[in-house]
Amino acid sequence: MSVPLLLVIDVLDEEAGLADVEDSQGRTYQLPAEWLPGAADGAGYQAELRGQTLTLSPFADAARLLRERSKQTLLDFSDAPGEDR
Repeated sequence: MSVPLLLVIDVLDEEAGLADVEDSQGRTYQLPAEWLPGAADGAGYQAELRGQTLTLSPFADAARLLRERSKQTLLDFSDAPGEDR
């Protein structure tokens, strides 16, 4: 079973009708806001692909889970010991 793809809106540009989003794999891109039900800054979604149909459903914990992933990535990162720059 694969891990679901989560999306979080970073910035919603209502005038342009676009949402800048980040996904749970660290990628950022723009989506039409009309694709995201209840689009608002910080809103989270779960993406589900069935056949050739993509469904984006509201997912309340998406922003929290992405923050935890980012924190873990920072904790996992370290310089090689003894390496001077």
